[in-house]
Amino acid sequence: MTIKPHDHMPNVDLHLATPEGPQQVNTLEFFANKTTVLFGLPGAFTPVCTMQQVPGYIKEAAALRQAGVDQIVCLSVNDPFVMQVWADSMSASGIIHMLCDGSVALTNALGLTADLSAHGLGIRSKRYAMVIVNNVVQQLQIEESLSNCQISSASSLLSLVQQSLQVMRS
Repeated sequence: MTIKPHDHMPNVDLHLATPEGPQQVNTLEFFANKTTVLFGLPGAFTPVCTMQQVPGYIKEAAALRQAGVDQIVCLSVNDPFVMQVWADSMSASGIIHMLCDGSVALTNALGLTADLSAHGLGIRSKRYAMVIVNNVVQQLQIEESLSNCQISSASSLLSLVQQSLQVMRS
């Protein structure tokens, strides 16, 4: 079953890619007491992810933070070493947290897996973006096609963040 707005985030241990090496994190602690934009994608260094999705979040990071987002997180079914090299190559370090789901634990729990075995990639993540406030999903946008990056783009999420936080404040 796919996670939906008003659901709580699953309790999963993952790794965060950092310049100092992989750091183990627990999702309930990582998303607690924060407003987070989490975007999931099929993989590091893949074309749409590298040319559209991550650059869009880098470009909109200041606007997202100004709108009330505490952290921007990229989730991929990759290992932390690949994710750190990718973050460095994209100049994303310090802007986007690279969360690694190498065992597909969180992606499975979210119900957002994509079987790309026919393309030699195995089980990966669908392309999506969500707004999470204190471990509760407020908004969720799932692309119908992995080659699209429209409703999961940073500009689309910026609008959703502004709407979500405005509703929560009223």
